[in-house]
Amino acid sequence: MTVNLAIDLDRSSPVPLYFQVAEQIAEAIRRGDLAPGARLDNEILLADKLGLSRPTIRQAIQYLVDKGLLVRKRGVGTQVVHGQVKRSVELTSLYDDLRRAGQEPATQVLALEPRPAEEDIARILGVETGAQVLYLERLRFAAGEPLAVLHNWLPPGLAPLSADDLQGRGLYELLRGAGVRMRVANQRIGARSATQAEARLLEERRGAPLLTMVRTTYDDQGRAVEHGSHVYRASHYSLEVTLIER
Repeated sequence: MTVNLAIDLDRSSPVPLYFQVAEQIAEAIRRGDLAPGARLDNEILLADKLGLSRPTIRQAIQYLVDKGLLVRKRGVGTQVVHGQVKRSVELTSLYDDLRRAGQEPATQVLALEPRPAEEDIARILGVETGAQVLYLERLRFAAGEPLAVLHNWLPPGLAPLSADDLQGRGLYELLRGAGVRMRVANQRIGARSATQAEARLLEERRGAPLLTMVRTTYDDQGRAVEHGSHVYRASHYSLEVTLIER
């Protein structure tokens, strides 16, 4: 459904017209006048309604796309994106965090198979190089939108896992249900550009910014029980950290 916007421009203001348009659209999104998934008029119609040039409207739209508030979809047009997922950095799974936030998590299992451990994975999990470990690759959705590509490696025999289990429940919930007592994790957060394969899965352009998270989780005996390397759409996802003075 296309939404008509009431935009008031002050042509005598030193504030650029494209920025006035962008800020009023952003405010309409913040107020909820433009709901997630709402479509805007195309650039030609918006330009005609506001008496502005198409390059000015295009600049306003691109500004909001870069801020992660709008998304362009081929054959659909320009839409308001779903609200960004904000996640506290805790020893929890993404699936459980999304479910608590009402974000309707869903999972597509891309791989679930034993693989020989490469040297770095073997060192992390405390097994011999070439030993069989369980490899998982999943595409995680939130509110119907692809959000993250998740890669995990687990020691053999840790827990019985099936694709059906992983589609309906979080990995940490399944591990805890199998008696794994996770206690601490080392985690590293970074950023990089999307590869062609990642862009295809996440419905982003190649080279789009992604957040990265690498985590190794240990049980109450100090044994590594899971290693993950994940990428998240920066336009849809952020991490929150509480800092405490010591």
